[in-house]
Amino acid sequence: MKVQPFHLAIPVYDLKSCRKFYGETLGCGEGRSSDHWVDFNFFGHQLVIHYKPKEEIAGEHSNPVDGKEVPVPHFGVVLEWNVFQEFAKLLASKNIDFIIEPYIRFEGKVGEQATMFFKDPCGNALEFKSFKNMDQLFAS
Repeated sequence: MKVQPFHLAIPVYDLKSCRKFYGETLGCGEGRSSDHWVDFNFFGHQLVIHYKPKEEIAGEHSNPVDGKEVPVPHFGVVLEWNVFQEFAKLLASKNIDFIIEPYIRFEGKVGEQATMFFKDPCGNALEFKSFKNMDQLFAS
């Protein structure tokens, strides 16, 4: 199955710090922009950060998963196993404040995966994950 790039637009109240975070910290290439929004190449997908005043952005929520409080909503990408490991090391070296530090979920079971959660400077939650066996991405 060929996967088409997704498009996601998210609100940020500090365009400058988020532009630096997505561009420099995560290494996403920048595309078009204006004084109110910026396009990024988010691992082959189109992510757009749009300025919105802080008071207009919804609060935080979470759900328990695997004994941890997972932020909802969140977004991210599924990386290859070795790419995930290197990316996690890179983020740790950049002092990312993880909500959930990189770890292996469902170890030795169907759907075994590496996962990590963190937020951008405006509180948007991101999850990056990787499956030990990509054929189990949608396994139950």
